[in-house]
Amino acid sequence: MFKNERQAYILRQINLHNKVLSSSLSEELTVSEDTIRRDLAELADAGDIIKVHGGALSKSYHYPVQQTKVYAQEEKKSIAKKTIELIKPGMTVLIEAGTTMLELVRMLPEKLEATFFTVSPLMALHLARYPLLKVILIGGQMDMSSQITLGEKPVYELSQIKADLCIFGVNALNARTGLTEREWNVAQVKKAMIACCHKLAVITISEKLNSAFNMKICSPQQIDYLITELKPSDKKLVAYKKNMTIL
Repeated sequence: MFKNERQAYILRQINLHNKVLSSSLSEELTVSEDTIRRDLAELADAGDIIKVHGGALSKSYHYPVQQTKVYAQEEKKSIAKKTIELIKPGMTVLIEAGTTMLELVRMLPEKLEATFFTVSPLMALHLARYPLLKVILIGGQMDMSSQITLGEKPVYELSQIKADLCIFGVNALNARTGLTEREWNVAQVKKAMIACCHKLAVITISEKLNSAFNMKICSPQQIDYLITELKPSDKKLVAYKKNMTIL
């Protein structure tokens, strides 16, 4: 594989999953970690990614306010429009982070009266712009990679609430294995979010479907709604219809 092909693959993985590990890329592309590190350094110098120890992060995910270019932005806007329909006045809603989630927050009706809990400081700041919303930030140690609060504190605080609706972005989703994550600490907070909600809505661009990581968050049976940019009748969604409502 030529360097430009390698770097295009790396960029796509970062755009899809917000983070890549040098060790994983080395195995996937059958090249040395030194080669991957050089690729990441070049992509970082070009302003395409954020290079960190052991891998790289997505710029649009970690600095979405400053970015004019967000991966699959039109698809994410389409997903946000569909998801809005699930949010009703008076609801208690729990959300996490992500560029699709940010599109959703930006589209909320100006006069919506509801309570929003979030583990994302950025989402809390954007939600605070709506005068009729009650916004509660779940505290804890801020994690740069996931952009949410992690640790025992948010897990405990989440156990004390009951949300009508939890809205999740996706790192990896598979019709057989369900939602999975790469990071153990992130998985624990997301499990706690699911445990305190009445309904779970998963929002994702279709490119993330049929992917999986090693940390399980929940089974397909625990997901009430799956929302993508695709029409519910799309053949890519057939395997998911058995366990969840497709919007």
